Amino acid sequence: MEKCEVIARGIRFSIKKGDIEIAHAYLYVLRNDLHDQPFGLLEDVKVEEKYRSTGVGHELVAMVISQARLEKCYKLIATSRDDGTRDSIHEWYVRLGFLDYGTEFRMNF
Repeated sequence: MEKCEVIARGIRFSIKKGDIEIAHAYLYVLRNDLHDQPFGLLEDVKVEEKYRSTGVGHELVAMVISQARLEKCYKLIATSRDDGTRDSIHEWYVRLGFLDYGTEFRMNF
């Protein structure tokens, strides 16, 4: 068995109102051996409750999508737990153009 370190890169996006951060998200750009182009992982999308349903989240994710395209990612993955409490978030991702593409498996440590 061989092990080889693969370097990934993360980019943090933030929206502020004055000096206060009201939203943030991360784009991780990763590579694998199956594709010549990298793929993106959208992670830790957070909009302060007071600013939800104002378009801030849409603006934030649009920035991440734009950057993923600039990075020439062949896909952008966004995950969200499916515990029955996040249906509106899942619908929001679909409205933003994401496909409901399956199930996420996870192991917590």
